[in-house]
Amino acid sequence: MVRASNNLVGLLNLVTFLLSIPILGAGIWLAQKASNDCERYLEKPVIVIGVFLMLVSLAGLIGSCCRVSWLLWIYLLVMFLLIVILFCFTIFAFVVTNKGAGEALSGKGYKEYRLGDYSNWLQKRVNNTKNWNKIKSCLIESKVCSSFSDKYLNDTVERFYSEHLSSLQAKAK
Repeated sequence: MVRASNNLVGLLNLVTFLLSIPILGAGIWLAQKASNDCERYLEKPVIVIGVFLMLVSLAGLIGSCCRVSWLLWIYLLVMFLLIVILFCFTIFAFVVTNKGAGEALSGKGYKEYRLGDYSNWLQKRVNNTKNWNKIKSCLIESKVCSSFSDKYLNDTVERFYSEHLSSLQAKAK
């Protein structure tokens, strides 16, 4: 039974290790080829995630295949901490965006969103000029607004109001 569980842990960690290689490669590629601030903002977190996954999967792989129990204990502790951190982040994300469900408008295919509907923490981040300029530059570089106007430019008012818009598109109207 122990051998089967060690083999399963080893196999799962081998898959995780193999998946960490393209993640790390994407981070390195972003570090060298990033063409805008949004891509440069992602390079370090992607590299850190790739290296972290690689190290944790190596610890699990070596611990399970070579029967190094102290390495497996470290692996289990790190995985436990990772699960706790992800759980806390999920709760944080729900708390920050909980009130932002939007208000349904009669006769329209989208909801009305207001910054005041969101948590004070999120409002402060978006109202901060430095943060907003970064967000705005990313939206401009990704051409969210221009593709929106191109798509709906020739629509009648009635047709536009019946469209199912995302929260970002509804605010851009």
